Amino acid sequence: MRGLGESWFRPVACALVPATLLCGCYTGLQGGAGAEGSAGTAGDAGDASAGSSDGGTDTDPQAACADPQVGVTELRRLTQAEYRNTVRDLLGYEGDAADTFSADERVGPFTSNVGAPVSEIQVEQYMSAAESIGEWAAGQLPSLLPCDPAALGEDECANAFIADFAPRAYRRPLQPDELAALQQVYTEGKASGGFEVGVRLVIQGVLQSPWFLYHMEFGSAGVNDGAVIALDDHELASRLSYFLWNTMPDGPLFDAADAGELATEDGLAAQVDRMLADPRARGAIATFHLQWFGVDEVEGVEKNADAFPSYSPALAAAMREETAAFATHVVLDDDGLLASLLTAEYTLSDDPDLLALYGATLPPGHVAGEPVPLPAGQRAGLLTQASVMTRHAHVNQTSPVHRGKLVRENLLCQPLPPPPPDVDNTPPSPDPDATTRERFEQHRADPSCAGCHSLIDPIGFTFEHYDGIGAWRDVEAGAPVDASGELTETDVDGPVDGAVEMAGQLAQSTIVQQCVARQWFRFAFGRFETDEDTCTNDALDTAFTEANGDVRVLIRQLVLSNAFRYRRAEPAAIVGAQEEQR
Repeated sequence: MRGLGESWFRPVACALVPATLLCGCYTGLQGGAGAEGSAGTAGDAGDASAGSSDGGTDTDPQAACADPQVGVTELRRLTQAEYRNTVRDLLGYEGDAADTFSADERVGPFTSNVGAPVSEIQVEQYMSAAESIGEWAAGQLPSLLPCDPAALGEDECANAFIADFAPRAYRRPLQPDELAALQQVYTEGKASGGFEVGVRLVIQGVLQSPWFLYHMEFGSAGVNDGAVIALDDHELASRLSYFLWNTMPDGPLFDAADAGELATEDGLAAQVDRMLADPRARGAIATFHLQWFGVDEVEGVEKNADAFPSYSPALAAAMREETAAFATHVVLDDDGLLASLLTAEYTLSDDPDLLALYGATLPPGHVAGEPVPLPAGQRAGLLTQASVMTRHAHVNQTSPVHRGKLVRENLLCQPLPPPPPDVDNTPPSPDPDATTRERFEQHRADPSCAGCHSLIDPIGFTFEHYDGIGAWRDVEAGAPVDASGELTETDVDGPVDGAVEMAGQLAQSTIVQQCVARQWFRFAFGRFETDEDTCTNDALDTAFTEANGDVRVLIRQLVLSNAFRYRRAEPAAIVGAQEEQR
């Protein structure tokens, strides 16, 4: 039925949504308020290392923030995880149709697909996935339909299915013409192959619609030209659900949107509290921390078997699970504090191979899910976990550069420039007669490397007690490990001895606290902050500080912020110029 799907869908999709993805265009949706521009880069964030700028104004800060101010909102496609979770919650499908999707675009460490162009290959991937899911759904119709077609009548039952399914897939109420168009798809499909084919083609079409594949946010006014406008309740419900659950809204959230309850701070706050208490929040909390520390794909990391004989895919999976479980435990089950994320000396893992790597054992009477103490003085929160040390190391040795860069960019929000194009980035080979510190000191001796490596290496060397898969070591190349280092260009500058001591210093840093707030901002919106987001970020910093670094308060304040509740489109002149370029 592939030919039927293609011949039907492309013209119908273009009729449903003008200038859509599948019609070969990308902007211009609903009067031009669609995708504006491209994904940001680290440079777009400005100097985020010391908090927000003043937005270039000399007016009183409180007065300047009286009216909503937000950065430009760009169109985002669902990430692979969002797609999988959405078809699961929409249809109950848990197959592998999305496994062949092209890799997600990223904003910093976070998957986003903001402003990302769509290739013909990706269009085919979406079509193939929709067809596979449609075929599966056709065999599940008794459980998917809200009625019995034999009792109610096929056409009436199909119309009832469309009226229930499409609004949930689009995350908003249907317009009459949209309902009529989907009913026509069913009618044509039924004429070609019967009731089952008609319903299947509706499912396939909806799953290929931009209204399903994108986070559509036009605002209640539906205008462009740089205006700041409030999102409507259904757009807020969708933004909130994908932020906190990484999937579509559930029934109570749809009901709250239908009732207009999300237009108030109290209504939004009530949903935040409800959703954070739901088990689905654990997945999003884990995703943030896995991506923030760059370990969401640690299971794909390869290691030299001679250098690390205990490393295996199963151990890598246990490492990833440890980081996810630890982060969700601290944020949702324990005190929720950033300081605990950076300094806690326990694991939630009971995997025997990972515990052996840590030199830890389960305490007597241990109950699964309870914290397991780690050797004193050897571990400090996320930074020294095996997943982080494994991911930010080379295949056969450690990497002070990768580890120092992680701290500098992801915890201090101080982006580093790429190395000069003529620099040889090949790490020095392991030498049984030389320590890592001795072999890497050449970076700061070379004038072309010294600038960046003076910021990276003194941080990276503090991790030298951890080998390439995170096991503790006291001796390297026959010499005692030297894990001394130094923090510079921070508000907690000074010498540090080892990563545990450094993590304690970072946990007290205002710059780190503000960076974490920026990282949550980027995770929530899939974009970098701009000067127009200064008021939002100042409010986030204040709330986070007053809460002593409670991540749950930060999340709540983020949802109540102007950046979450409003959108700004690009000026019409810019959109027009982009259209001419296309």
